[in-house]
Amino acid sequence: MTRAIGRVRQFVRAITAQVTAEDRAYVEHVLPKEALPLFYGMHRADQRHALNVAQTAMQLAGKCRAEGTSVDERLLERCALLHDVGRRKGDLDIFGKVFCVLVVHFFPARARMWAEDGTSSMLAVYFHHPKIGAAMLRDIGMAEEAELIEQHHAAVRADDSLELRLLRSADEAN
Repeated sequence: MTRAIGRVRQFVRAITAQVTAEDRAYVEHVLPKEALPLFYGMHRADQRHALNVAQTAMQLAGKCRAEGTSVDERLLERCALLHDVGRRKGDLDIFGKVFCVLVVHFFPARARMWAEDGTSSMLAVYFHHPKIGAAMLRDIGMAEEAELIEQHHAAVRADDSLELRLLRSADEAN
């Protein structure tokens, strides 16, 4: 039941999402100009989500710093803002994501099959947006960010960087 309530809250946040002029100034300060079309190419709800992930990631990085642990905060911040750029406006918007979440929940094997065999481009984007986004980032010379973003939904490994672990935690919290 708790997960269902979380999903309802997530949906309400998505349909009411706002990105302010202050948010845009922040994004334009943090990201290189080549990455701005990727950020602004996301649906407004995904932009808001990315901003929230960045805020949480920076809080987590601050705790690490206070404990004496070194974190590449600038890399983490860029990755947090760009982690979902593989989901562009029109590819997987709010109701498409609702569809995907429901299909994956009720028919996980079939959802994966439909994504892989081309039956559903929405499911393909849902499952593969980290790889799609990473390719887009490599195309503009952001290889280091691409490496982290490509792995942000992958199974946890012992050799994952601290930045990747913090990105995952921030994403899960939002």
